[in-house]
Amino acid sequence: MLDPEVESRPWAEQLALDDESYRAQLAYLLERSPFYRDKLAGADSAGGLDAIAELPLTEKDELRASRTDENPIGSHLCVERGEIVRIYSTSGTTGAPSYVPLTAGDLDNWVAGSARSYAASGIAAGQRIVSTYNSGPFVAGAALAAFERIGLGHVPVGTGNTERLLRAIELLRPEAVVLTPSYAAYLVESAGERGLDLADSSVGRVLVAGEPGGGEPAFRAQLETGWGAQVTEAMGIGDIGVSLWGECEQQDGMHLGARGFVHPELVDPETGAALPFEDGASGELVLTHLRHRAAPLLRFRTRDHVQVRLGSCPCGRTGPRIRCVGRTDEMLIVRGVNVFPSAVREVVGTFAPRVSGHVLVKPRADGVKQEPPLPVSVELARGAEGGEELVEAIRGRLREVLVVQAAVELVPWGSLQRSEYKSKLVER
Repeated sequence: MLDPEVESRPWAEQLALDDESYRAQLAYLLERSPFYRDKLAGADSAGGLDAIAELPLTEKDELRASRTDENPIGSHLCVERGEIVRIYSTSGTTGAPSYVPLTAGDLDNWVAGSARSYAASGIAAGQRIVSTYNSGPFVAGAALAAFERIGLGHVPVGTGNTERLLRAIELLRPEAVVLTPSYAAYLVESAGERGLDLADSSVGRVLVAGEPGGGEPAFRAQLETGWGAQVTEAMGIGDIGVSLWGECEQQDGMHLGARGFVHPELVDPETGAALPFEDGASGELVLTHLRHRAAPLLRFRTRDHVQVRLGSCPCGRTGPRIRCVGRTDEMLIVRGVNVFPSAVREVVGTFAPRVSGHVLVKPRADGVKQEPPLPVSVELARGAEGGEELVEAIRGRLREVLVVQAAVELVPWGSLQRSEYKSKLVER
């Protein structure tokens, strides 16, 4: 553990400390944040974490709507211009980019939580890691300082430099790489086309983040075979913090590395009603800052649908673990059944090596609700032949596991788009 005193602290003790931090954070919001003064007007804002579900949720669109030419960050900004040491922006994949300001203390907390999250994977001081995060405008750039805090020899390559990345792995012999799951899969294929076998490289740990997928058993197995390495995942939320969660070598969900800095909740993605944060529960992840200064957020809807694990872990870390199932804003409803495109990919991936693992869900109607059968394109593996028998087998497995009727189309290897960043799983 990078910070044993914090990471192994009994969860009840952590919640007691977090309750104190939350009360102070809430008072700070009411004093400094015009956004939350208006939002909480008339709400019963007294109490601690046991009463947090009584307060309203924060939507990303609300924050966007509060921006003006005079204040492009938004009315949730709580500090003066001179207190801000860095301003990141989100990627804007679900709308216009949002600006995320940080004070020096905020940035240090981000790096501390991120370092704990990544260190959980087993990487250690003195090893080398190659990163593919761009350190430009996006919040993922803050993760780069976390590698230095762990004590790693860091080789930043960035996105879109596949040839440079493969060359760095070959010559510098790093023990680890960090990238999106989609890029990790792309590199296995790309290296093979160049006559390279990543399974023979020095890389023993592949750390994936940036999108769901790294925790899907079939997809993880595909990556581990291609890299000859252990795959663990991490997850952050641009508006809240970088790499808040990180998976240990047990590969049984991501630990909360940002404990003490954020408080997690679950809500029903359709109604917003609070759900018990208990072992086996699933729902949309909601996060609240506990010790943030620049632009703190209260009960922020992440749109990540997660499953919770609360049992003890052999690694000794305490507290909740989560597995991200998919994005609630990508979820489709087919005859009353919730279907995540990433879950479709996971089911299809069990048919490897006959399929490549690449899928594309093609909803026929606008909006969330769809009539069956749901069209799904499935890419065959290189040199593999399809046939009605495979189509029926995939269709039957989707019906059995996801309770959804699908129209499965097999497409030749190489037909579906590869990505050096994040995969597109839905095409309307």
